[in-house]
Amino acid sequence: MNDDVRPIIIKRVKKVAGGHHGGAWKIAYADFVTAMMAFFLLMWLLGSTASGDLKGIAEFFQNPLKIAAQGGSGTGDSSSVLKGGGKDLTRSAGQVKAGDIDAKSKQLTVKETNAESARKVFEQQERLMLGELKESIEKLIESNPALKQFKSQLLLDITSEGLRIQIVDEQNRPMFDTSSAEVKPYTKVILREIGKVLNAVPSRISLAGHTDAAQFGGGEKGFSNWELSANRANASRRELIAGGMDEHKVLRVVGLASTVLLDKNDPLSSVNRRISIVVLNKRTEESLLLEDGRVDAVEVGSQGVEAEALSSPTNAAGK
Repeated sequence: MNDDVRPIIIKRVKKVAGGHHGGAWKIAYADFVTAMMAFFLLMWLLGSTASGDLKGIAEFFQNPLKIAAQGGSGTGDSSSVLKGGGKDLTRSAGQVKAGDIDAKSKQLTVKETNAESARKVFEQQERLMLGELKESIEKLIESNPALKQFKSQLLLDITSEGLRIQIVDEQNRPMFDTSSAEVKPYTKVILREIGKVLNAVPSRISLAGHTDAAQFGGGEKGFSNWELSANRANASRRELIAGGMDEHKVLRVVGLASTVLLDKNDPLSSVNRRISIVVLNKRTEESLLLEDGRVDAVEVGSQGVEAEALSSPTNAAGK
């Protein structure tokens, strides 16, 4: 046996956790810091909470079902410090109690009732004012010889829009020449006298021109009853202003052609050719001001349409 043979030595390295070089301590430290933060947060909350609120919180944890069912401190009322939010957790602004909701609902109901009552009173006073205006115009017609002879052509009634004054044609005494927007002299007298009366009324007015159902020779594609009725309404507007009415009182001028007949049984009757002047009540005036501008009639805003009408041929059947 050879004595020079050396024994084989095997070294095994035993791995141990890396002491202060390991990372386990970091997790423990993070847990500690989190716990301390939660502790100081709790202490801060307890320090900024009133004794009554502390008692409510304690009762909540002792019997949460009772507090949740019956309400009280800590269940959503304005005295709880856990719902205020913002920088000041003790603030009560913005918190709403069930009783507060009922009280506010009652206040809103009272306000709505008062507003409705005020609106009804105002509408009643407005109807009385329109009724007095109707009577004053009727008295003016009776006392004015220039108007009394046209009494049969003046129709007054109160509608849902306000006081409506209609000046209608008579077969032997039309307001305008056939197919023309030129106002007859006696029609000027009527319109100017009415203009004086309307100027003393605070309400604004709407004018509409109407024709009978007789159509122009060129049909509806060219100059038609739409343009004719609009031109006549605009001509009436000018006569009212000439009589002394403020031009800003006119809210709308439209031509309705033969779409709204006064005598539906006879579309060609002379009474269908008329001018309607409506002294608007407040509700209708506000509705017109709020609408999007679309109407089912020709609206006249300048004299351009009328100039075209007066220069158009008058070989028409429309009146």
